[in-house]
This record gives sequence, C-alpha cells and structure tokens, in this order.
Amino acid sequence: MTAVSSSVFVHERGLCESDEVGAGTRVWAFAHVLPGARVGKDCNICDGAFVETGAVLGDRVTVKNGTLVFGGVTCEDEVFLGPNVLFTNDFRPRAHIRKGPDQLIGTVVRHNATLGAGTVVVCGIEIGAFAFAGAGAVVTKDVEPHAFVVGNPATRKGWVCECAARLDEDLHCAECGLDFRAAGAGKGLTRA
Repeated sequence: MTAVSSSVFVHERGLCESDEVGAGTRVWAFAHVLPGARVGKDCNICDGAFVETGAVLGDRVTVKNGTLVFGGVTCEDEVFLGPNVLFTNDFRPRAHIRKGPDQLIGTVVRHNATLGAGTVVVCGIEIGAFAFAGAGAVVTKDVEPHAFVVGNPATRKGWVCECAARLDEDLHCAECGLDFRAAGAGKGLTRA
C-alpha cells in the first residue's frame, strides 16, 4: 500500500491506496480510493464511496456515501456527488472481455455541478458547470451549464443559479439576485 500524506485524513476503516491525494482531503470509513486515482485538495470522500484507478477528482469535491466513481470519470473543482451516484464507463460490458483504460469511455463533470442522490450517469457525456441533476435522474446525454435535469432519461426542466436555486422565467435568481442570459445554442447560461 502506498503511504498517504499526513495532511490527508483516512479513517481507520477507510482505504486510500493512491499517492495522488491533495492536502486536507478526508477518506471516511469503508471508502476506498484505488492506486492511480487522482484526488484534489479538501475533498470529502464519505462512507462506502469508491474511487477507481483513472478517476480524477478536482479540489473540494464532495463524494457522498455509496457513490461509485469509475476510471475515465473526471469531476472538476467543487462538484457535489450525492449519495449513491453511479457512473458508467463502458457501453458494452461483458465479464469475459477485459478492457484496458484506453478502451473505457470518459465522462466529464464540470466545476460546481451537482448530481443528486441516486443519479446514474451513462458514459461519454459532459455535464456543464453549475448544472444540477435531480435525485434519481438517469443522465444519458450532455447537460448544458446551469441546466436543471430530472427523470429517466433526464430532460431539462429549467435552469439553476450558482447558488443552486431555480431561476425564474427571466433567468433571475430571487435568492441571491444574480441574472443570467443564454450563452448560445447548446451552451446553457452565462451571467448577464
């Protein structure tokens, strides 16, 4: 097992085998971070979470209980992965066919996105910055920045602010006062 920096907290029943874990990160009981996973600073990897070789977590990422982050998944800074979020990395898995890392299909979750409890993310997509997938969503295609998606398959039901509040029809946030505008076809929103 690789030695973990003293600035990383690993619960006595957690297992962190990666030597690429940033300062201030916490790995809780029954969580497992495999060798070759890259984890940024100040992340919180909760009980029973699994981070596989080849997965990349940016800084200040929250990985809640029971979440599975497989190789090929990249979560940028300040992504929130709710309990039991599940990523896939292979469209056609078979137990008798062994695939190397170069044969797996990547997924990118852009900064500050939120995936609610029980979200399933099918590989090969990009979830935009500040996007929000509601609990139980099955995300099968790209999600635009600031989009709020729900359902199976997930579809956009509105837009969310940087503070995660729903935006009104004028793309205004009543909670924090920010205003947004369309960034162009398929590009979601940007601040006005």
